[in-house]
Amino acid sequence: MSNNANSHHDQNPAPAIRAYLGGSFDPVHNGHLQMAMSVYKHLLPIAKRQQRELQVSLLPNARSPFKDRSTNPAHRLAMLKLATQETPLQISELELWQTPPVYTIDSVQTLRKRYPDDSLIFIMGMDSARTLAKWKDGLQLTDYVHLWIFNRIENLNLSDASSSNLSMPSVATPQEYDNADTLCAQDITRLCSELPAQLRAQVTETALDLVQPFSYSAQNCALLKKGDQGRIYIDQRQVNAISSTDIRKQLQMHPTKADIEPNNVSRLLNPAVYQYIIAHQLYSATQFR
Repeated sequence: MSNNANSHHDQNPAPAIRAYLGGSFDPVHNGHLQMAMSVYKHLLPIAKRQQRELQVSLLPNARSPFKDRSTNPAHRLAMLKLATQETPLQISELELWQTPPVYTIDSVQTLRKRYPDDSLIFIMGMDSARTLAKWKDGLQLTDYVHLWIFNRIENLNLSDASSSNLSMPSVATPQEYDNADTLCAQDITRLCSELPAQLRAQVTETALDLVQPFSYSAQNCALLKKGDQGRIYIDQRQVNAISSTDIRKQLQMHPTKADIEPNNVSRLLNPAVYQYIIAHQLYSATQFR
């Protein structure tokens, strides 16, 4: 089964459920996979019950508007394919080959026009959601898509990675998700208060509200807000705050024999991705050979 979302055609008459996790994926790590797989596992029984197609896709960008440099898109795409090859996750190349900067608002508008009747969900971390007012038209994202927000656990120390629950396979087991740290109602209320004020009223307590199809009109795309649109769901399950930037720094700073003594950072990556980094000498990985 292909993991490239661009090769799929919706043959299901019911509106599909499509969720997207955007990022540079430089490199893709287990934190990304944890978020995407968590959404997939949550939505799968809903999609089956409603007899709807479900696609959860990783959406690599050409280059983040907030970053000056990124690894060659071909390498990042190759690592994504390796990381997702044994998962139900797909890859959307919508942004990857565009001339940067490419803004999220442009992508969600494109997706909404492409899939006018489907439920579209954009996945992000709470750290990003807090800063939406600083994004280009970030407060207008919910005119086109729902938001699924994860709080990231910020107490990560890469030197402790070998003993932490970050050492997880590309597809976590149900037990691993069931054992994830969960937020109480008071925590959710606190996180809601940290969102931009204009978005707080759109927060919902159930992910079911995010699978309600939009009533989209291409001729009147500025007036999309309705009671069942643009909802925001804050997931009770927290995810690990893994930083691709920190991974790159660790790869540069701590040489070791990868085949004999893998360093802690390798445990945050799919093994095939780690070996790809070494083989292609990414992030100064030539020092590992």
